[in-house]
Amino acid sequence: MKTYNIPEISEGIYWVGIKDWNRRIFDALIPLPRGTTYNAYLVRGKEKTALIDTVNPGFERELEEKIAQLMGEPPLDYIVMNHAEPDHAGAIPVMMELHKGAQLITTEKGAKMAQTYYNVPAERIRAVKDGDAIELGGKTLKFIEAPFLHWPETMFTYLAEDKILFSCDFFGAHTAFGLYEDEVEDILPLAKRYFGEIMMPFRKMGQKALEKIQDLEIKVIAPSHGPIYKNPEKILEVYRKWTAGETTEKAIIVYVSMWKSTEAMIKTMVETLLAEGIEVSLYNVVNSDIGDIAGDLVDARAIVLGTPTVLGGMHPVAAHAVNLAKALRPPLKYGVVLSSYGWGGGARRQALEVLGPTKIEVIDTLEVNGPPSDEDHKKIVEIGKQLAAKIRG
Repeated sequence: MKTYNIPEISEGIYWVGIKDWNRRIFDALIPLPRGTTYNAYLVRGKEKTALIDTVNPGFERELEEKIAQLMGEPPLDYIVMNHAEPDHAGAIPVMMELHKGAQLITTEKGAKMAQTYYNVPAERIRAVKDGDAIELGGKTLKFIEAPFLHWPETMFTYLAEDKILFSCDFFGAHTAFGLYEDEVEDILPLAKRYFGEIMMPFRKMGQKALEKIQDLEIKVIAPSHGPIYKNPEKILEVYRKWTAGETTEKAIIVYVSMWKSTEAMIKTMVETLLAEGIEVSLYNVVNSDIGDIAGDLVDARAIVLGTPTVLGGMHPVAAHAVNLAKALRPPLKYGVVLSSYGWGGGARRQALEVLGPTKIEVIDTLEVNGPPSDEDHKKIVEIGKQLAAKIRG
């Protein structure tokens, strides 16, 4: 058996998770340029031991070897499933088989998922709700339901004596680097990107969760992806803003251009907004990281979509981007659509159809045939100034 470096994050509490350095895509959608972690935590009391979350399928053996290195033969008493998604719960079948006396601790909805996804017998599951607790001997685990962060069964686990909040996906970040937040120089941009990808559609539930934990004394936040926060206020402060949907004087511009016509329109819009003092984040969707776009959507006040017409509608890559933005439900307030076409239009119409059900106020649109003329550029300048006034207002 290998010998592992197992950090003790507080007395009797160990990080036994996995650093997946080589993973580059998540949910067949989200790029992972820095890999990720599957954080699992072993809590040893004087009488009993609990494992909080497990790891992604394929890493079961490493998890078990780490537990064995710490404990020897004594089995686990509890396995806490804060969230049923496989990157956190995928090793549950193996753990339950190896530790035959262990109880699975989860919410009522989690209990049903554990039976459905992991074939855990009902008699080995203990369903908990807000305020329930288990005693390990000098270590008390309290449970806080946090539904839709980001699945309906999610909960937090709070270790009362050590004041540690095990928050699962909430407060997470996708990076395999660093154990603690002060070891990752750009942790807040990474956390913002992660929030945009995972938590942004559930902002209201995030606000409710923050209200639930506001009276807790929290010394450490230990999420299930990315580094642990020894200074929890660092992440709590930005999460209060992000869950509240606070925006800045910023426009995110996403575009696709086939023969430079749409790109020429976008360049004029960029220069106009910058001249008006508006922060601009510009993405050519063809070669941009979706995670970066999601991160900028967290606090952008406006979106500008640029797309050529392809077969009577938006360019498929532009359509993917705008549909993704719609699905993530960012706090955008204003929008502009700029499009071009060769022999037939339609991109503008389709874009408005997609944006219609959202709360985004479309300030104006412009669709041009062929390259934009001087008059078209003048119109874009006027539209840009209108948009800037809305953003500042």
